Amino acid sequence: MAAPSILGLDRSLTGKTWRWRGGNMDLGGAIGLEHDIAAQLLMSRGVPEDDLERHRNPSLRAFLPDPSLFRDMDVAAERLARAIESQEPVTVYGDYDVDGATSAALLIRLIRALGHEARYYIPDRLLEGYGPSGEALVRIAEEGSSLIVTVDCGAMAHQALDMARQAGVDVIVVDHHKCSPELPRAVALVNPNRLDEELEAAAHGHLAAVGVAFLLAVATVRTLRQRGYFETRREPDLFALLDLVALGTVADVAALHGLNRAFVAQGLKVMSRREGVGMSALIDASRLTRAPTCSDLGFALGPRINAGGRVGESTLGVRLLTTEDPEEAQAIAAQLSALNEERRAIEAMVQEQAEAQVDSQHNRAVLTLAGRGWHPGVIGIVAGRIKEKTGKPTLVIALDADESGHGKGSGRSIAGVDLGAAIIAAREHGLLVAGGGHAMAAGLTVEAGKLDALGQWLDERLGSTVSAAMASQAMLLDLAIAPGGLTPALVEELESAGPYGMGWPGPRVAVGPVRMVKADIVGTDHVRLIVRGEDGANFKAVAFRAASTDMGQALLHATHQRKLWLAGRAKIDDWASRPQAELHVDDAAFAD
Repeated sequence: MAAPSILGLDRSLTGKTWRWRGGNMDLGGAIGLEHDIAAQLLMSRGVPEDDLERHRNPSLRAFLPDPSLFRDMDVAAERLARAIESQEPVTVYGDYDVDGATSAALLIRLIRALGHEARYYIPDRLLEGYGPSGEALVRIAEEGSSLIVTVDCGAMAHQALDMARQAGVDVIVVDHHKCSPELPRAVALVNPNRLDEELEAAAHGHLAAVGVAFLLAVATVRTLRQRGYFETRREPDLFALLDLVALGTVADVAALHGLNRAFVAQGLKVMSRREGVGMSALIDASRLTRAPTCSDLGFALGPRINAGGRVGESTLGVRLLTTEDPEEAQAIAAQLSALNEERRAIEAMVQEQAEAQVDSQHNRAVLTLAGRGWHPGVIGIVAGRIKEKTGKPTLVIALDADESGHGKGSGRSIAGVDLGAAIIAAREHGLLVAGGGHAMAAGLTVEAGKLDALGQWLDERLGSTVSAAMASQAMLLDLAIAPGGLTPALVEELESAGPYGMGWPGPRVAVGPVRMVKADIVGTDHVRLIVRGEDGANFKAVAFRAASTDMGQALLHATHQRKLWLAGRAKIDDWASRPQAELHVDDAAFAD
């Protein structure tokens, strides 16, 4: 049964049905605080009416759980506290992405604030791949560390942790990725996604690794407090670490509800004070002249940290986020910005070649795109881009030059399809050399000769799930207004129910009906619009990366006679002499 249309529309230019996310919020031109738009936005995202105040300004006091809820947390905190008390050599082993870099930096800065110093080890993406290798753990032990803490990796590292155990080094695993029923042997494995985790702790399975690391920091400080460690020294300011938690959480596309919303809301406040030397340099390198927003973390700051692990030196992110030298921080941030530009060029080449394969797989539920010479550092980004364009879960695999070799792959999924679980199952089925992940993202290593078998197996396993998920996709609207209602005051009211991100979608506004005044292409393929409403109000709208799409072409060729509804995110354009509201377009529909 087709979903009922709203605003008198049947189908949009992207082929979607428009529906209300909550109730009917067609406000026309009447925008006022009496509508309490923020409360409606919160409730449409699942907040009970009697819990609105807690969610309006999410605080750690309101959302932080007792860390002891999590299995092995107290064991991990006790072991780390003991290492700090005895000045034991400790190494933090992090992944090479933003979540890994921020998690490692958080623990290094915590240990430093507690009067000790920790080393770090970040593997090279190309030479070592994802996760702790046994050889690296043994080498770290031989260099003197008797405790290793892995962050954002290790949940599936059975062989590597066995090698570390045989070498006599203790390992604490701090992770959030999917786990198999049999856990690797470690002193402690802290992960809300353990299959044996209790319900209350498992409810925090949406945390990024940096969020789990923060909970370990809380537990460690509490353990030390109980032992009288702070009788002669100050306790560290854990809130000062929340800028790292916010950056890692958003950049890892973790769901922004519950505790994660509190982490990001409070972390943005810390970031705005620019007290961290490395974070301040990163903000400057991103050319931000105002306090960072949630979207800045995902699109400006995060990609720069990621660039080190993707196409440069994997340790750059941790070095930047732990340095206390402003000159060093500025130099590293500039290097990361240059690497980010290099990453963009590589990404564009891989995306073009991957998209050329899409048509030949139009019948597949999961796109499995592979090529030789593709840089493994950008395949995750490309998978995300193609997933957004096609609406299908997508795997992008960089194959070794040797035709009989392996391929390293990265996948991105759509809502309702657990790609991480499927990849773990494929590994257990013998189709993968290695693989893991979570619902929306996964990584894998596959033999080149098993690519076709993998694609067919994923089709059989996920075909019906993907079909159901795609059939239920709709353009969800939060409110509809006349063009005159698109004002800076409205944008401010909408943003008050943030921060927004994965799992807590930004409000989508429908504005119309409008007629086209001007449409052109700016940048590479962005469509810029000037439109006028029947109320006489004009506003600017931009459809990013849309020029080559069906919607973009329809907008570019729309005549003044045809009326349109535009749907997207209301934003502030502060380039003009005074701030004005504009619309970042996700979809459009002809009104007649």
